[in-house]
Amino acid sequence: MADVRRFRRKRVKHFNHPGHAHELTFSCYHRWPLLDHDETRFKLSTAIDRAVAGHGFDLIAFVYMPEHVHLIVFPNRSDTDIADLLYAIKRPHAYRVKKWMIENRDPRLPNLMIRERPGKTTFRFWQEGPGYDRSIDSATTLHRMIDYVHANPIRRHLCHSPDQWRWSSWHHYEAERVPDGLPTVHGLPEGELI
Repeated sequence: MADVRRFRRKRVKHFNHPGHAHELTFSCYHRWPLLDHDETRFKLSTAIDRAVAGHGFDLIAFVYMPEHVHLIVFPNRSDTDIADLLYAIKRPHAYRVKKWMIENRDPRLPNLMIRERPGKTTFRFWQEGPGYDRSIDSATTLHRMIDYVHANPIRRHLCHSPDQWRWSSWHHYEAERVPDGLPTVHGLPEGELI
């Protein structure tokens, strides 16, 4: 029985309901703090910008933590798919980070090369699986989730207030200037969430 459990993969159902925002959480491989360098975070911002634009989403809020990411997104088309969005963020980001790690002889690289089968290895920046997806169908819940996302670094004792954490959409909503290198935040969706 223990062997069967070892091979079970966590399944997350993505809800692609039009008019619902989504709070997405995904983690680095083994929850290692791989988002601990500005270059990996800049590359993540680029991947998020390209993915939300190409897959019909608006970015409402985000925070980059050392070992995971929270995004709140809202579909701006009827044919959007959360799984496609996540793939479009994670795959190109991992590709660019691997290239950067090779060029910079990052000592963590060998630990991120995973043997899938004899003769086949793959680079693993992100934890396998879809992460966490929470459908948000009310404005009250959306505002609560934005506050939750922005407070993440404080709860983890990475800073004392949200303005001290550069890698968050808090700056879009509360600061006069948004730091360079962050993804484009589109703001709150117009109209009511359904």
